[in-house]
Amino acid sequence: MSGNDGQLPYLDTFSKAAELSSFTAAGKVLGMTQAAVSQRIHALEKELGVALFERRGGRVFLTDAGQRLYAHAERILELHRQARQEVTGEKAPIRGELLLAASSIPGEHLLPAILSIFRRKYPDVRVKVEVTDSVKVMDQVEKGQVHLGLVGRKIDDPNLSFKEFATDEMVVIVPPNHRWHRRKRIAFKQFKKEPLILREQGSGSRWCFEQALTRSDHSLDDLQIALELGSNEAIKESVLEGMGVSVLSTHAVQKELKAKDLHAVTVPELTLERKLFIVIDKRRVLPAPARIFLHFLEGCPGAGTAP
Repeated sequence: MSGNDGQLPYLDTFSKAAELSSFTAAGKVLGMTQAAVSQRIHALEKELGVALFERRGGRVFLTDAGQRLYAHAERILELHRQARQEVTGEKAPIRGELLLAASSIPGEHLLPAILSIFRRKYPDVRVKVEVTDSVKVMDQVEKGQVHLGLVGRKIDDPNLSFKEFATDEMVVIVPPNHRWHRRKRIAFKQFKKEPLILREQGSGSRWCFEQALTRSDHSLDDLQIALELGSNEAIKESVLEGMGVSVLSTHAVQKELKAKDLHAVTVPELTLERKLFIVIDKRRVLPAPARIFLHFLEGCPGAGTAP
């Protein structure tokens, strides 16, 4: 060990670089150059005699040793914050940026209420949300463009982990003047004859519907697909115009069903329940705002079952 009585230098720089997976980005946040960040990290690695980061695809990721150090570094930095608070009597607010991406159902129908509560509790956290389809959300998480994603499906990817945070149910929707408007359920043989409006490829809702078809030994080839659209709002308008029926989340049509602008029926042969997931890149460490939001979301009353 070198000087400083064995103390580890530059833990704040190390933690920021770990959270952002970038020396350049860490330097911008800390007000220093990329070279200065690199020098600090090198000094810390020299002190410990181990490599803390590895470079892949233009990003930096923690090694196993780096992962272990990060856990300790965060505890040490938190003790510093607590000491400052107790000495000065001033509670340091949670600050920073929280970058989220969400597919349409969690993004449009669950997040607004959740973020309303979160913002009241943590007003100094700047939240940015992009709503897109599930495939693009997972891609953004894996590329480090957002901290967390909320999606309606999961995939096998060694870099990603998925945590269930809510459930969803999908139903067949028809306009109020449709011949099924007084029915509660219909047989699949009737459903497959109707013009069908689908979400686009990459949508979690589309994937869920295709999985339900597969489980019942059917496929999209058995159906009369009339139209594919990239938003739930466009689909609802098309159904109201009589262009076909569709299968959408009850979250997406809750208001229309309550107002009787649309009518919902089920197809007993199709199981149209699904789980909604938080997606995280296992290779990265989450900054404090993202860790707090993840913990908040896992116990949030705004998430849960479909209405």
